[in-house]
Amino acid sequence: MRKFLTMCLGLAILAMAVPAQVFAQSGKYEVKGVVVDTTGTPVIGASVIEQGTTNGVTTDLNGQYVLRVNGPESIIEISFIGYKTLALAANSDLLANAVLEDDSEMIDDVVVIGYGVVKKNDLTGSISTVKADQTNKGLATSPTDLLRGKSAGVVITSGSGAPGSAATIRIRGGSSLNASNDPLVVVDGLPISNSGISGTANALASINPSDIESFTVLKDASATAIYGSRASNGVIIITTKKGSKYDSNVPHVAVDFTASLSQNTRYVDVMTGDQMRQTLEWYYGSKDTDAYRSATKYTDANGNPVNTDWQREIYQLAQSYEGNVSLSGNVKMGEKNNLPYRVSYGYLNQDGTLKTSNMSRHTLSLNLNPQLLDNHLTISLNGKGMIMDSRFANEGAISQAVQFDPTKPVYLDNAEGGIHGYYSWRGVDGKHNTMANQNPVAMLLEKVDVSKAKRFVGNAQVDYKIHGLEDLRLNLNLGVDVSKSNGTVDVLPGAEQSIHSTGDAGSGSHTDYSQLRRDQTLEFYGAYAKTLGDHSFDVMLGYSWQHFYTQSYNATNRVADVTKWDVYSNEPYVALDPTAANYYSKEPKISKSEYFLVSFFGRANYSYAGRYSITATLRADGTSRFANNKWGIFPSVALAWNAKNESFLEDVDAVSAMKLRLSYGQTGQQDVGGVYDALPTYYHNTLGSYYPFGGYTDETGLVHPIKPVGYNADLKWETTTTYNAGLDFGFLDNRITMSADFYYRATKDLLNFTPVPAGANLTNYLNANIGDLKNIGVEYEINAVAIQTKDWYWNIGANVAWNKNEITRLTNDDEAEGYYGVDTGGYSGGVGGTCQVHQTGQPTHSFYVYQQIYDENGRPIEGLYVDRNGDGTVNEQDKYVYKKAAPDVTIGFNTQLSWKALTLAVSAHANIGNYVYDNISSNGELLTDLWTNNFTNNRVVTAPMTNFRSSGQYLSDYYVRNASFLKLDNITLSYRFNLGNASNRDLTLDLFGTVSNVATFTGYKGIDPEIAGGIDNNMYPRPRTYILGLKFNF
Repeated sequence: MRKFLTMCLGLAILAMAVPAQVFAQSGKYEVKGVVVDTTGTPVIGASVIEQGTTNGVTTDLNGQYVLRVNGPESIIEISFIGYKTLALAANSDLLANAVLEDDSEMIDDVVVIGYGVVKKNDLTGSISTVKADQTNKGLATSPTDLLRGKSAGVVITSGSGAPGSAATIRIRGGSSLNASNDPLVVVDGLPISNSGISGTANALASINPSDIESFTVLKDASATAIYGSRASNGVIIITTKKGSKYDSNVPHVAVDFTASLSQNTRYVDVMTGDQMRQTLEWYYGSKDTDAYRSATKYTDANGNPVNTDWQREIYQLAQSYEGNVSLSGNVKMGEKNNLPYRVSYGYLNQDGTLKTSNMSRHTLSLNLNPQLLDNHLTISLNGKGMIMDSRFANEGAISQAVQFDPTKPVYLDNAEGGIHGYYSWRGVDGKHNTMANQNPVAMLLEKVDVSKAKRFVGNAQVDYKIHGLEDLRLNLNLGVDVSKSNGTVDVLPGAEQSIHSTGDAGSGSHTDYSQLRRDQTLEFYGAYAKTLGDHSFDVMLGYSWQHFYTQSYNATNRVADVTKWDVYSNEPYVALDPTAANYYSKEPKISKSEYFLVSFFGRANYSYAGRYSITATLRADGTSRFANNKWGIFPSVALAWNAKNESFLEDVDAVSAMKLRLSYGQTGQQDVGGVYDALPTYYHNTLGSYYPFGGYTDETGLVHPIKPVGYNADLKWETTTTYNAGLDFGFLDNRITMSADFYYRATKDLLNFTPVPAGANLTNYLNANIGDLKNIGVEYEINAVAIQTKDWYWNIGANVAWNKNEITRLTNDDEAEGYYGVDTGGYSGGVGGTCQVHQTGQPTHSFYVYQQIYDENGRPIEGLYVDRNGDGTVNEQDKYVYKKAAPDVTIGFNTQLSWKALTLAVSAHANIGNYVYDNISSNGELLTDLWTNNFTNNRVVTAPMTNFRSSGQYLSDYYVRNASFLKLDNITLSYRFNLGNASNRDLTLDLFGTVSNVATFTGYKGIDPEIAGGIDNNMYPRPRTYILGLKFNF
């Protein structure tokens, strides 16, 4: 850890423009050497000063220095935070290899920030650094899996149980209604796109979590404003592992392998076949009904009535395997030049618990970091490649498994009415009942959805320290993020799901799609730093150019000619002629889009005596996406008071750190609507919208017109202004560290989809910047080393955050009569609809429902709601805002306890005050749907209790339920074996076992209370996973 911290702190000094400094070196006696700590690790950024003067330098990336002094009797002082100051005569032989001893205080951490790093001691913004947990990570397929519950105010909601599914990330609540709320992700200095890649479930899954060293989360505007228009939702900086110039030519080798089993632990509580038969008899009051006769038609091999558990038919015990290997070291290139390197390869094969779902991923990472020209030139070459093959299961089978009749068998011969050997509902005419539910097993096995995606993320960063003016650094960063993907989706001709499709009518379908996405980045900045006595300052100015290009292709064609082939026959199908007029159900379509982002940015820091600091940043962004508002200006300023360095605390040993931080800043959001929403555009008409012309007799006589599309030339940035106040504490040599932050975030010019006056534009609705919202919150983090002895080590980390979100304006006339807000949050059931609203004065995604009336036994009375406006009629005007989807409070917890070679690690997280609309129950309790359109719907077991018989109560607040929870995420037990040593290195082998998604404590009765967006509607369940693994290190 000391080596890592020392290197990072040196890099911080260099990247923040505090390179090897020279102050009035007029002496003629030259002193040179290297500064190391007691372990022999070079100390980067140590101060080397001629005593009694301002003549001095700081050590470079190798810990080396060269200083000219007045004579051999001059006294040289070498100092660095966390070490005792060393004073020696200039002619001392010890200066060639000066050794600094630890001081009582721990070395300051360094923190990665935008375009550089900074000592935590000098930090002015709200920033959280999280070391990637490779011990208790569970089955981590994406970098976000390592960050969950580790940072206050960072809410990461896991994706579904599908292999590689994407998580939802929110930092300090959402700052937009309709634009993106995702944070900017920066990998090794390169901003990357977090938008979707066709054929993948998660764009970030292309980065192997095993390659990650640490995360830095930038929260307040003083930290994020340097990224301007892409940073309104916060910034996550990912630093990957790299080689060290201090390594020998014998490479470090790390190998790990894990095998895991995943299983679903909960299922929707629906009726069994026996319960269905009992309910049908109870509901209709007789066995002499079509519904009951249908429910008793089929028997199993033992002659008993069928009881099919459709959920267990579609799920499986899923296996996954993962292996990683890495080599890192250093190649010497002469006496002074080095080539540190790290190369790694990873393979993951993950089955999903939903049958047919699978993801396999190959990753390759290469990092080269040569230092040349007497360490004045530092080059960082980073490349990460990924190849991902996916098989996506038909997730529509999940809802069908909940609703399909449990009295029916999975398989049925075609001669008895089956389709392709699967049971299928038939009408009285013997034809397939297209109104009925579909066999969920057939849905999975008769649809093949596969893809292959490739991605490369790489950058070359060159940092040059000017010869003779080492205070000045120039940095050039060239990067590219390119992905290419393609896939096919096939539905068999004659398959039930194809017959259900009115467009296919049983013909089957074949879809081809592909995507090319290319993001290019060029960034250049210069940084100058100087220290004069107690005064230190540095200035950085830079330029950024980014190009974003996307090209996609999509086409769907029918497979069989249903005019020449009976979809219900057992005969081979007759292929549809590709030249037929109805061959394509979706015409081939190529879409291209691109835009540019040009930026100028700068930062200035000043500190006095290590006690008072001020940081100011300014960024100007210009985008081609806008017409009349191309440029946005995003400033920030932050102040910090390091009270620990004041005289009244300097000698208080119990207090090792105390700092007050204040900041203000603005950030922007340019991902508002489509790429061309602010520009006049024209589109070719699609299939079915062609016009005959002249002597039209065939396709050659068709006119393909183009049409103008509505646009808003005044579209502009959503802008978020943030105020932040924070306190940082450290006690007992920083064995206990704490931080607390209060923030206020106000976003203006929110994007809203609003009506347009007739004749004012080419459309009736447009995206426009007319809304405002705010977030107010408090965050608190604590980390403590509770025990640290020779054999025992125990650390504990916890964080808690409270956030309140409120929309303050939606339109230019929120008070207009009859205006209640913007409907959102679609639900399933009946004819569909929405159950959430964006409303002024309320949180985003609030539930908008009727107030249910209950009987004396606490049961909801069907169709009876409170007349809230007292007009004697219950209608739309009586709906009200009731609860919200986002939690009031989020909590994270992690701990690690070690005894000798044995380690136990535990992590957990909790949400308090989040509510969920239980769409599974609202869509599964209506008894009228037990038998409808000549087929049976399964119901949830609570349906007889609510006894809803007339219509679905979809908008009753009865279905809005408290989903607060505590989740025990991971428990890991590991043991390290020391296998001896070779080449003066230890050989170790770690064996470990992990259980992920261990337990959930909640009052919510659904499968999982953690629902992004707040609507529980047959989500792919998150499974519990059991992992066994080993790690070898040399």
